Amino acid sequence: MSDRSQVSTGADVREGASPPPPRAALSGGTWREIGYLLANFPLGVFAFAVVTVWLVLGIGLSVTVIGLPLLAVGLLVCRQYGKLERARARVLLGVRVPEPSPARARDGGFFPWLWMRLTDPVAWRHALFAVVRLPWAVLTFAVVFVSLFVGWPALPWVARWLSNVDRAMVRGLLSPSDELERRIAELESDRMTVTDTAAADLRRIERDLHDGAQARLVALAMGLGLAKEKLLEDPDAAAVMVDEAHGEVKLALQELRDLARGIHPAILTDRGLGPALVSLGGRCTVPVTISVELSERPVAAIEGIAYFTVSELLQNVSKHSAARSASVEVWRSGARLLIRVEDDGRGGARLDGGSGMAGLAERLESVDGLFVLDSPEGGPTRVTAELPWRGRP
Repeated sequence: MSDRSQVSTGADVREGASPPPPRAALSGGTWREIGYLLANFPLGVFAFAVVTVWLVLGIGLSVTVIGLPLLAVGLLVCRQYGKLERARARVLLGVRVPEPSPARARDGGFFPWLWMRLTDPVAWRHALFAVVRLPWAVLTFAVVFVSLFVGWPALPWVARWLSNVDRAMVRGLLSPSDELERRIAELESDRMTVTDTAAADLRRIERDLHDGAQARLVALAMGLGLAKEKLLEDPDAAAVMVDEAHGEVKLALQELRDLARGIHPAILTDRGLGPALVSLGGRCTVPVTISVELSERPVAAIEGIAYFTVSELLQNVSKHSAARSASVEVWRSGARLLIRVEDDGRGGARLDGGSGMAGLAERLESVDGLFVLDSPEGGPTRVTAELPWRGRP
């Protein structure tokens, strides 16, 4: 026959034409997953051996001098192992796990560092990862190695299923704790707030001393110097100048008392929060009812914050509320110290209204407190503040 029958093979290859380029049977992502699973075995055995030997020795020798430092170093190594595993999962599996916050000791020195390392939850989770990973590493290595030779058609699905388990383990044990990271961020923010507040208070005290008492004392020194010069020439004029200097001394003393009251009033130290708030209400331009129900005094720091919170709120009542009356209630509820300041003024107060409310809220939050403002237009305005309760020893 002159006609030749042709069998189609899915692609027509003409005589003399080059064949199509070869294609890999497996994709690059699948090969990366296979490489990750095969590397699990040697890396897992090494990590298990190092971590268990180090930690067992550290715990076993904890009764000796070198035991706890050895355990701390082992936990530091666990942190570095977790960093390596996160990098390996990021490159080969495409799993991006954020790095946990570095562990920092509150104070310098060896013993604070040792305690920080021994109580590091991130390092202990990494140690757990190294221990529980070994059986899985042996299993995945065996399955993938056998599939490479006898089950390669199903290898992409096998590699994906196994690597998904690895992804879950990395996310579960090597991810930073969301609650812990949130708490760390809050504490760092609170520390900055406390630092800024302390710096602002120091600047205020310096400004008040410079513009008030210091200026009066300088004028007093000059007046007494002039009076000394006129004492023999004109005793009457010198007496007048001494009398004026005496008045300046009284004013300077009053300004120093006001400044000291602004730093920490003596009545708060001597008699407690109740009498101090009663004295504070007596200086308010609006009649204030004070109710303090405390069976014991809180620690000085909480007591001071409560006093200055009420002080600033009453200043706002005097300046901005146009109220006819106000009330202050302080009581304890479990582990919280509760403060409520209410007035019958025009309302409309806001945290961003320039009345110092935002600063009060930040100060309370810096000590795990709470600040709630309820001030509809037309009033009344009600502010509720909470502070952690810590009794005096």
